[in-house]
Amino acid sequence: MASSHTVLMRLVASAYSVAQKAGTIIRRVLAEGDLGIVEKTCPTDLQTKADRLAQMSVCSSLARKFPKLTIIGEEDLPSEEVDQELIEDGQWEEILKQPCPSQYSAIKEEDLVVWVDPLDGTKEYTEGLLDNVTVLIGIAYEGRAIAGVINQPYYNYQNNEKQKLREHGNEAKAGPDAVLGRTIWGVLGLGAFGFQLKEAPAGKHIITTTRSHGSKLVMDCVAAMNPDDVLRVGGAGNKASILLKKL
Repeated sequence: MASSHTVLMRLVASAYSVAQKAGTIIRRVLAEGDLGIVEKTCPTDLQTKADRLAQMSVCSSLARKFPKLTIIGEEDLPSEEVDQELIEDGQWEEILKQPCPSQYSAIKEEDLVVWVDPLDGTKEYTEGLLDNVTVLIGIAYEGRAIAGVINQPYYNYQNNEKQKLREHGNEAKAGPDAVLGRTIWGVLGLGAFGFQLKEAPAGKHIITTTRSHGSKLVMDCVAAMNPDDVLRVGGAGNKASILLKKL
């Protein structure tokens, strides 16, 4: 029996679960200790085992479920059989409870393009700056971004570590929520979900920009905006999540 849900909402629901799977892979690779680092174009442009496995997981999982999709991954990887343990065939049911914006209700699978950055913030990942790491899955229609998922594998990891210490009798105290990892998702015309919106500091003008790819042009643009504070961090997904927290 055909699903009553639209292609777009089914895809977003699947992308949510797939991104969570990729986040689990990223944490596992780091915990195992063998990052398998290779340079791509220069010493600051890196690829790790986690990048490779996460992309294989995301792209293969979505391709199996949506064979008519166009899927574009950041990493240039050879075609090979993907281990079944990397496949995620689940979907986030809460997303399917949401209505699809009417302008996207008739979209066909073959009309959608999925863009995948399996591990955004690779350099920071290798340096232990784990808050910077995200999994990015973007969905485009007619050349325009209309939906997406951001998974933060290490969201709240500092509180999570404190929780572990606390459970072992250490005096360090965890925050109110020590759950590790978070997934944010959104659809244009519906909204963004998976986070708590916070009020921006009154009267403050805060800019987030690159920590490792700066140039005179970038710095001149930042200075021209006369910010009260500049947050220099890695990863486009991390910057987006910071903006959400500061809105």
